[in-house]
Amino acid sequence: MKMKNLPLSIQIWLVFAIITLFISILLSIILPMTLRDFFTKEIYTNIENAQGLMFNRFDRQPFSDFQAIEDIRTVNHFIIYNENQIVLSSSLPISFLNEVKKEASIQKNISQRYSGKVNNEKIFYVITKGKSLNQDINLVSYVWDSYREDLVQTLFKKLAIIMTIVFLLSWIPAIGLSKYLSSPLVSLEKRVEKLANHEWNEPVELKRGDEIGRLGESIEQLRNQLIYQDEMQQSFLQHISHELKTPVMVIRSYSQAIRDGIYPKGDLDCSVEIIDKEAERLEKHIRNLLYLTKLDYLSNHELSKKVFSLDKLIMDVVERLSWNRTELDWNLDLLPTDINGDTEQWRIVIENLLDNQIRYANSQISISLKPNDNNKVLLTFWNDGPSIEPEIIDSLFNKFDKGYKGEFGLGLAIVHRIVTLHEAKIWAENKNKGVSFYVEIPAYSVQ
Repeated sequence: MKMKNLPLSIQIWLVFAIITLFISILLSIILPMTLRDFFTKEIYTNIENAQGLMFNRFDRQPFSDFQAIEDIRTVNHFIIYNENQIVLSSSLPISFLNEVKKEASIQKNISQRYSGKVNNEKIFYVITKGKSLNQDINLVSYVWDSYREDLVQTLFKKLAIIMTIVFLLSWIPAIGLSKYLSSPLVSLEKRVEKLANHEWNEPVELKRGDEIGRLGESIEQLRNQLIYQDEMQQSFLQHISHELKTPVMVIRSYSQAIRDGIYPKGDLDCSVEIIDKEAERLEKHIRNLLYLTKLDYLSNHELSKKVFSLDKLIMDVVERLSWNRTELDWNLDLLPTDINGDTEQWRIVIENLLDNQIRYANSQISISLKPNDNNKVLLTFWNDGPSIEPEIIDSLFNKFDKGYKGEFGLGLAIVHRIVTLHEAKIWAENKNKGVSFYVEIPAYSVQ
């Protein structure tokens, strides 16, 4: 089983256990090497200190009484004088003694450290030149490696016991730490599972300032957004069902009346005209719903873009829609501007925005298209109609929000979605007189 499939608390504990085990193995390798090096230096220091004490004794008694002098600090000694004579208190192999005599004869320093092997056992020794009773001597002091190994093993065993106790005891708080770190994540997992089941009433409150706390805050924001979206969607569905049901009721009632020989609008042509207008209204709602669904699909796919003249597209749409209200005064200030995008989608943007302007304008509509800062162009629509309610101006382009003047039309939501797909930006502002809509679009530049 892979570790990632285990509970998070077990994963944390296993990682901690593996790290401590790795450290233990590493220390078990490094410590003996370090201790041996340390004790080797200490052994040589002890040998040299013992030699200093021995030379002090030689000042008080001849080295011929050397055998009566006890060894100092487990350091053994023997003396070489007259180049070949040896005073020895313990037995050593002749081959080793000859090797030491040879080293002493060629040694230039007053004191020098050596190491060797005697009967497959390592030995550390120091040869120091000195005098005793006006006679040149070489004092050879040595310590067997078994002494160093005993020190290393003794200290290592004590350290190993201490480390084992420390590591075993550290695993206990590691379990508590793993549970402490994983418990808020387990809690968040349960909260997210509730969100997936549309159980949104319980708030997410961790009261932490770390990354887990910030994750909890993000989930709480998601919960609030889901609640908001759900409320808006329910309101939208209620209204859109009414919007779709109303023309259907009118069409059915008028059709029934005509079939019964009754003309609600006085004659057949006028009554059929009402049926046609309601059918057109129904078609518009359905078309907007389908197009909004299409935009949701396109948001996850690459757009089919091409370079086209935005100012010419605006002029074409204005020429077609301006006949709806011929009494309006139109003011156009359109600089030649090319952009890269989906032509038909931008046509829908301009048609929806102009439809909005025409519906609410009192007497004037202005449209301008000019370069903006940061290699962008700014498209502005203004009309002298009533202001937008301040409480909805920031959410005017949301899909499920009640729109301008209490209407639930999807036009502005479609506009916002298309603009966003083209990495552009749209917003609305109330002016001293009238309302302005702004669209900031990336300008096309030849590479």
